[in-house]
Amino acid sequence: MVIHTFFFRWKAGVTDAEKLRAQAEIRALQAQIPGILETNVGVNFSPRSLGYEFAGVMKFTDRAALEAYSTHPVHLQLLSWLVPLIDAIEVDFEA
Repeated sequence: MVIHTFFFRWKAGVTDAEKLRAQAEIRALQAQIPGILETNVGVNFSPRSLGYEFAGVMKFTDRAALEAYSTHPVHLQLLSWLVPLIDAIEVDFEA
């Protein structure tokens, strides 16, 4: 199994509606892209967050599934509008 984690800092001017849209669309990926076993996203409440306000953890069957997800059209469509709104970090590892 592969764990994909991500953390976002929202750029200035991002609306609450855009944040909610991101959360909903990320959750919906699991039903649309093969190989995603689990998706969890939410608002980060840690006092040690370094400004990363949003976080997610996704579980994939294997590295091949994560690689397919990276180039899947549904994921790319999400990224097309989301990437300009965030500063992000990602960490992937095998479990």
